[in-house]
Amino acid sequence: MENLIPYLVPAVIVVIIVLLLLLGYVKAPPDMAYIISGVKKKSKVVIGKASIRIPFFERLDKLNLRLIPIDVKTSNAVPTADYININVDATVNVKISNDPEKLRLAAENFLNKNTEYIASVAREVLEGNVREIVGKMRLEEMVSDRQKFANLVKENAEPDLAAMGLDIISFNVQNFVDGNDVIENLGIDNIVKIKKSAAIAKAESERDIKVAQAAADKESNDAAVEAQTEIAKKQNELAIKKSELQMEADTKKAMADAAYEIQKEEQRKTIEVTTANADIAKQEREIELKQKQVAVTEQSLEAEVKKKAEAEKYAAQQRAEAELYQRQKDAEAKQFEAQREAEAQKAQAEAMRFAREQEAAGIRAVGEAEASAIQAKGIAEAEAMEKKAEAYAKYNKAAVAEMMIKVLPDIAGKVAEPLGQIDKITIIGGGEGGSNGVDQIAGNVPVVMAKVFESMKEATGIDLADIINAESYDAKVNRNVNVSGLDSVNFVVKDDGTKVTMAKVEPQNTTKPVSTDVPESGEQG
Repeated sequence: MENLIPYLVPAVIVVIIVLLLLLGYVKAPPDMAYIISGVKKKSKVVIGKASIRIPFFERLDKLNLRLIPIDVKTSNAVPTADYININVDATVNVKISNDPEKLRLAAENFLNKNTEYIASVAREVLEGNVREIVGKMRLEEMVSDRQKFANLVKENAEPDLAAMGLDIISFNVQNFVDGNDVIENLGIDNIVKIKKSAAIAKAESERDIKVAQAAADKESNDAAVEAQTEIAKKQNELAIKKSELQMEADTKKAMADAAYEIQKEEQRKTIEVTTANADIAKQEREIELKQKQVAVTEQSLEAEVKKKAEAEKYAAQQRAEAELYQRQKDAEAKQFEAQREAEAQKAQAEAMRFAREQEAAGIRAVGEAEASAIQAKGIAEAEAMEKKAEAYAKYNKAAVAEMMIKVLPDIAGKVAEPLGQIDKITIIGGGEGGSNGVDQIAGNVPVVMAKVFESMKEATGIDLADIINAESYDAKVNRNVNVSGLDSVNFVVKDDGTKVTMAKVEPQNTTKPVSTDVPESGEQG
């Protein structure tokens, strides 16, 4: 499962992007304007093409661009410029403009509004402009040139409707109606003119008859017939003209009534279609909303599960890293403490070693000083005994040596006296050549004794070492020199060719014997 995680994360991201694209894909029909707003400062308008909106961050609104038929009728009679009260009936077609600026205004005024609301607003504006133009024109002018009237109303109403984002597509005057039959009587003038012409003709005929009455009856009759014929023609023409006018009026009225019924039926059908489309759009919108709600719920659950898993993973990683860091720090602390303890022990050992070396050097210096003093005393006594030398001439070297040996205890006691002051010796480290600290302390005694033997040899000419090694009986038998004379210290120097043994004997009241074996270095005396 862990191996699939690097592949699952990109796959999930791709799926999310695809879902966002599918949810945000919109396609506007040619007769509908889609307005996308929310992220950008200026809204995006889509007409007859596809686009993408960002789900949850941008909203989609729609504006209907279809024609909106409006029946404009003056509610009350409006006086014309010649003070004739009339009512105007006109049909107008308006629509929301495709112009970007006008479309923005229409969105501000009619967004999410139905066509009935838009028609009612436009109807009020158009009625006001119809009233304004009626008040500026004469009745005869309006009746004789309806197109001029329609153009004037259209030009006057366009700025007001443009401010709301609407365009006037068409304006047709259906009828002008007055309560006094003024419009119908506008044709009387022509009738009167015809009657006048007929009366004049009749008068002229009667004049001609009277003038020509004296003429022949034939001419009179002809004139009368001609006159009557002329009258009949004129009357017939008059009747025909009246019939034509009446037929034209009836035809136009029938056409107007039929157009009105047709327009009314078309409007009813348009309203029904618009209502049906609105219901379908509402159902589609509800379905889309439910689908979006399901998608949002799924995404929310998925995000919550993923977030919880990532949080648990991160917490486990942090705990593991904290434990590892603590173990590392504990190990480093223990290592540091061990190093410090080793360094401290090493420094302490070096300090103790130096102290003991200094103490041993001091002991050796004291022994040498006391040995020198004893040597000086012996030399002085030897000088005093020169006079006795003749008396001792009869003695051989063995006898002289015996006498000299008698003073060795004093010398040895003085040499060993500093050692008697030592209760305990602690040796740290070793010496050069494999020797230890005991060699350095115990080796001082033979060295001092050797120097004493050399001094006695120089003073007396007797080599006590030779006597001990060869010429004395005691030396020949056991090769031992026993020195005594101190209450607390006895030294036994034994020469067996391998080593010298030194023993310190404590006084009777002490219980701490110390025995040290020191390897022999050179020939012992």
